[in-house]
Amino acid sequence: MAHKVVSIAAGEAHTLVLTGDGSIYSWGRGLFGRLGTGKEDDELIPAKVSFNPSSKNSASLYPPVGGTNQPKFVGIATGAYHSLALADDGSVWSWGYNSYGQLGYGKENSSVPCLVEQLQELGSDSSAHLPGNNSATTPLKISSVRAGGMMSFAIDNLGSLWMWGQCPQPTDTGELCLISTPSSLPVWDFHGRTVVKVACGNEHVVAAVTSGESYTGSGLICYSWGSNTHGQLGLGHKESQPRPVVIPSFNEESTWEVYEIACGAYHTAILAQKKSYGEDIQCRCWTFGLGDNGQLGNGSTISSDLPIPVIGLPGDAFLISLDCGLFHTAAVSADGEVWCWGMEKGLGLCPDASYSGADAGDALHPLRIRSPETNGFKFLGPIQIACGAAHTVLVAGEGYRMWAWGRGRNGVLGRGVTNDSYTPAVVSWPPLNEQDIKELQGGGGSGSSLERNEMERETERRLSEAMERLSLMERYANMLHISIFRKQLDERKLKESFQGKVVFDIRREFESLLGNADGDDLMRMEGFYRSMLASVKDEILKRRVREMVNESLASMSTGRRHG
Repeated sequence: MAHKVVSIAAGEAHTLVLTGDGSIYSWGRGLFGRLGTGKEDDELIPAKVSFNPSSKNSASLYPPVGGTNQPKFVGIATGAYHSLALADDGSVWSWGYNSYGQLGYGKENSSVPCLVEQLQELGSDSSAHLPGNNSATTPLKISSVRAGGMMSFAIDNLGSLWMWGQCPQPTDTGELCLISTPSSLPVWDFHGRTVVKVACGNEHVVAAVTSGESYTGSGLICYSWGSNTHGQLGLGHKESQPRPVVIPSFNEESTWEVYEIACGAYHTAILAQKKSYGEDIQCRCWTFGLGDNGQLGNGSTISSDLPIPVIGLPGDAFLISLDCGLFHTAAVSADGEVWCWGMEKGLGLCPDASYSGADAGDALHPLRIRSPETNGFKFLGPIQIACGAAHTVLVAGEGYRMWAWGRGRNGVLGRGVTNDSYTPAVVSWPPLNEQDIKELQGGGGSGSSLERNEMERETERRLSEAMERLSLMERYANMLHISIFRKQLDERKLKESFQGKVVFDIRREFESLLGNADGDDLMRMEGFYRSMLASVKDEILKRRVREMVNESLASMSTGRRHG
């Protein structure tokens, strides 16, 4: 489980992943300390984030459950330049940019994770319990976190919503204003309901909330509030809202039921399925808000203040994950098909790092992303997709593989180089250990700044070449495996003698494979071999016929000349 990715989140130019053993890794731009590594250096490949319970902010008062040095984490979130993590004991940690109080403490940035003490205190402060919940018998504990722009959110185990940072709030006169605060503020508007999911853009918020008091796995309706200058609240107008308002298209009477929400800077995307009542389940992606770069996927660059279905997604595809970048949107289906739309062919690339010639331009409709792994349009074992400002990351392989594309500067793609990639590139995962990095750097050591820069460039070059060769080798190995066994190669089932080795005895391993194969495998291998042998014999015969024809033609030509 140490290398299985269970969740992913992308900020403006950084990415976080949560693994099955409760660890967190980060990579990309390090400015403001958003990576949590204790410094502001960029990380070109995934680096493990360390959590010190005895660090600043009185975190030593709250040792992690079990007394271990590292808390076990169950949730992650990213804003534009900051990060959040949720531990299994309900504690919330934050790091990165903090000018608006989005870390939940003070005003200074932090390059290391620190505990958000106010949320830790909720469970012991009876006055913090929200009305309408069974607070007398159930202590508060944070169960999920979310972030976006310069604000942060948390949902507790009673279904109440908390927010801090630069948050939309009503003034005394009822007007909308953005208040910057490190204090966790309760959202009082969902009395008698349970908040299940929340998403936020630069200045707007969308929440999926139950129609009744408790969540039964269905029956979610949608609320939105905040800035509405581009119609990103989906209310049919562009008037900003200081408090949550039901989105009419997804209210209790709607024939569509929301199950996933995402926000870009100024647009919103929603996944909803048709209330079946015995019919086949249908799902659809809806978007609204700013459409200047085609991020709504409606075939135009026109903004919309009402939810409209995305044009071009197949009606039979069941979408399992959705996310929005700054000006692009992405979705993935249960079958592993991935679509992107919006700025620069759906890559979200900025104008100074874009396509050129006939390929230039924004994607106004969803574009299917080709999988280098299968040489088709399906990624194996899809899990989740996440969008940064100008990059996209897909978790696949049942959580054991990651692909990234878009802007590559600052190491945002996690593949050891800073080049942009217009097609999915393999993220360097599992992460390299210290010994691997030292070997790539030629043993490390000190030297001049010029020598270190040259060494870093050489490391980038070698990593890039290695990743390209690895991707090519994996592709051919997978094709061969499919040809013989009629199924995809699962690297987790490789023998231990294969794993972690650069060189191995292929003859011995093949003999071992034959010895351990069952009857069906042997019959398929025999069929594959006979097919190859027949093809070889056919090719030899064809070549021999061509040689005889050429010899005859040459002989006839020579005879005519002599005649």
